[in-house]
Amino acid sequence: MSTFYWLPTEQNVKGFNKHAALDLIRFAGGGLSRTDLADKMGLTRAAISLIVNDLLSSGVIQEAEVRSAPSGRPPVILEINPQIGVVGGVDIGATHCSIAIADFTGRILQEVEFPFDIKEHPSTCIKIINDHLMRLLDSQGLTKSDLAGVGIGVPGPVNTEAGMVVSPPIMPGWDRFPIRATLEKIWECPVTLNNDAELGALGEWAYGAGRGENNIAYIKVGSGIGAGLMLNKQIYGGTTGAAGEIGHITIEENGPLCNCGNHGCLEVFAGGHAIAKEAQAIVRSGKRTMLADLPPEKLNAREVANAARRGDLHAQEILSRAGTHIGVAVASLVNLFNPSIIIIGGGVAEAGDILTTSIRDAVRERAMRASEQSVRITTAMLGRRSILIGATVQAINVAVHIAVEQRNYSANEHAHAEESLEVNSQ
Repeated sequence: MSTFYWLPTEQNVKGFNKHAALDLIRFAGGGLSRTDLADKMGLTRAAISLIVNDLLSSGVIQEAEVRSAPSGRPPVILEINPQIGVVGGVDIGATHCSIAIADFTGRILQEVEFPFDIKEHPSTCIKIINDHLMRLLDSQGLTKSDLAGVGIGVPGPVNTEAGMVVSPPIMPGWDRFPIRATLEKIWECPVTLNNDAELGALGEWAYGAGRGENNIAYIKVGSGIGAGLMLNKQIYGGTTGAAGEIGHITIEENGPLCNCGNHGCLEVFAGGHAIAKEAQAIVRSGKRTMLADLPPEKLNAREVANAARRGDLHAQEILSRAGTHIGVAVASLVNLFNPSIIIIGGGVAEAGDILTTSIRDAVRERAMRASEQSVRITTAMLGRRSILIGATVQAINVAVHIAVEQRNYSANEHAHAEESLEVNSQ
């Protein structure tokens, strides 16, 4: 998956530059002036004017004045036109699903989160997702035909070219199910499918803790544990889309059986299900804890995080142990990948420093000095919405460039038609 839009090699240089300019404007955080755009692209003002005129004629970008100019005439900047279209974003988790609709600037118009069971048959899950998305659109006076694209995040290895998951440990029944093709048929618009942690990295890079960074690792700690890796501002998925499966690094050679079929994986010791099991065992043992406020079978990792934030010692100890295990795996990742920032996200990360402090301590103890000193470890600025935001950004990545091409093509066709009318009338 690419963070940016890259044209096929047979496209001309002007076309490539047009789409590169569009991405620079999109991610500038407040728009760009023509002068700034020319500087960033290393092009002349005349060349930039041709590119900008094409983008303006498509309606995908618009001109606006900077309102906070210190003195003199406010400069004119170029920014994305938010009225050009809407996209959808879907974060499919093991036990929850979040859906949003957003404009082309990434502004969320409406969103919803609801309980969800990934173990249900894919057709059942897709119907539930579609029903919620249609209700969101209806709440904004929109219909399916208004969707310019939808981005989907799933908790498993994704073959992005095929649009399906391959051997997903926590998605039984989904292996090689044609997710993208099925949803494109239902929604009649482009659909992108990516691993959820990858989209978490993208969301945090575009709007969160990873802004301005080139090399990012986003660690999603939810029911499972995964990593989204960004190398030189490009998401790295690996040969088959299985890169970043940090949850299946072996922590203990002869440890408990994991969902993936191996023994002693990180996920068995520090994933959401493992955290919930520890909490349930503590409650059943009769120890005094806030966790006893719920029946053991109702306890999950989020409840443990809530109790830890409220000062419950047992909950804090559970999360501290989980953080140490995660830190051991992250230290290996830091040695191999040498990122500038590690972002801890997912539902369990809501515990904040209770979890991240033990991760930092383990990384500091185990990572190579040269890599450890240059990496910053922090929680996700977007919280639980990192993946959802990333899904909308990925949908816009496709939709906005398609819109430019379609609108420029329509304008050219209209111009040719008018020329033909003129010739015929003569």
